[in-house]
Amino acid sequence: MRLEQLIAVRYLFAHRQKSVVNVISWVSLIGLLVSTAALIVVLSVYNGIGEITRGLFGTFDPELIVEPAQGKTFRTSDIDYRALCQADGVEQVAQIAAETAWLTYGDRQAIVTLRGVDANYRAISGLDTMIHNGAYQLTLADAPALIVGGEVFYSLGMNLLSNRPAAVHIPRRGTTAMGLTMDQAFNIGYAYPVASFFIQQDIDRRFVVTHIDFVRQLMDYAPDEVTALAIKLRPGADPAKVKQTLRSSFITHHSSLTVKDRYDQQPLYFKIFRTERLGIYLILSLIVLISTLSLVASLSLLIINKRRDIFILRSMGMTVRQVRRAFATEGLLICGVAVLAGLLLGFIVCFLQQHFGIIRMGDGNFVVSAFPVAMRGVDFLATFILVMAISSASVFLTVGRRGTIGR
Repeated sequence: MRLEQLIAVRYLFAHRQKSVVNVISWVSLIGLLVSTAALIVVLSVYNGIGEITRGLFGTFDPELIVEPAQGKTFRTSDIDYRALCQADGVEQVAQIAAETAWLTYGDRQAIVTLRGVDANYRAISGLDTMIHNGAYQLTLADAPALIVGGEVFYSLGMNLLSNRPAAVHIPRRGTTAMGLTMDQAFNIGYAYPVASFFIQQDIDRRFVVTHIDFVRQLMDYAPDEVTALAIKLRPGADPAKVKQTLRSSFITHHSSLTVKDRYDQQPLYFKIFRTERLGIYLILSLIVLISTLSLVASLSLLIINKRRDIFILRSMGMTVRQVRRAFATEGLLICGVAVLAGLLLGFIVCFLQQHFGIIRMGDGNFVVSAFPVAMRGVDFLATFILVMAISSASVFLTVGRRGTIGR
């Protein structure tokens, strides 16, 4: 161990009388410890909330979706549909026909997105696992069925035990409502609500799922006309690689189509999520910066308190650079101990919350009962680098300031 390091360890761990310097040193250590732990806890909780939200979107959004880059629809007969279904990594493909519709039930009404799907959609999405009332079915014996988003269901006052159908109005293709009667302006169909689902607020208040043939009939679509193709991947398949494969080997031959993963399907949400996470990280970084002010005060007072020791060390032949290095090493030791202890404390808090759910969400109707936590190694590494970088800069600026120790 070098002489400077030995002196730094001696100053840090030696038994000393209680003084203002000791108190400030402990305050600086605890401040860095708490701010480091706070960074880990907040980022882990935010990760947990993000994973739950992505999972909810993933329940409704397919892993990959093929949509027209221009226009609204395309026909499966115009593409090599069989080759798409048999592409590497693709397990199943479902056809979708979606359209904005005016839904009326009794004297209530709502504007919804009517998503018509085929029988394969149940295996591709997790919609059947999010049914709140009723059962997943797309058709009844003699009529179409509606699986209604929870907020739409209750805003329209729907009743699964009633024989009252819902009227679905979709504007006729190629017409305008000006000067036309209701029957002339809209194609009208009737379907019975059979279930409601709760996934995510934006989905629950907009979407109604039914059989694709019902939507095709209302939209005057051809039997193979769709607005999108939903794709389920094989277990272990990489969505990014399959997406690239489809784009290079399939979509390039059909420039009017595009392939989107779940990030592309919800771009606004994921952009906001990343921006908010970065904002939280920066705000907590400012807290760390404020915590280092006590470290600056601690080192400054320590240097003043050790003037006699500095004079003795200089008399023994130590250079100003070596003395500065000794005090800088002590400052870095304080930072290192605080950061490592903070990381450990943050890990313990997150571990206890993850496994025991100590902090609950409340008595409301939440997806989870306790605050979700998802620890990631990259957060621990980023926190360590950030706190050590800020505190180390503060240490070197304090110790290296001209006139603090000597010229």
